[in-house]
Amino acid sequence: MAHPYHHSLSSVKKWGGEVDDFMALHSWFDASKEITADFRHRALRHHAEGIFMAETIFGPTLTLSTGRVIPTRWVGEQHVREDLGFIPSFADWVKAIRPEPWMGRTQKIEPEVDPFVAAAVG
Repeated sequence: MAHPYHHSLSSVKKWGGEVDDFMALHSWFDASKEITADFRHRALRHHAEGIFMAETIFGPTLTLSTGRVIPTRWVGEQHVREDLGFIPSFADWVKAIRPEPWMGRTQKIEPEVDPFVAAAVG
């Protein structure tokens, strides 16, 4: 697994600037290692929607220390491609999750919290 520092070095090589110009974004993609310290952490942000989420958080562009402005999405796409070889969709990740019985259990709380539903049921 690449470290955010190494992803940042790769970004510097590609677009210029300094490592610190890219560390926050690459660290955000890999922050899910706090949850699970293996490749499965990537399911949280390493996909097309995660790249667009990064744009929402970091803004549509990054201004490098050199003054160059580049799309945030380019850096997110670079990160995901370096880790996975392509950019999957979130649906690609979900298809790989093995369903467990507890995942589909639901509790009908509507009659307990909504008086209109409770009247219709009772």
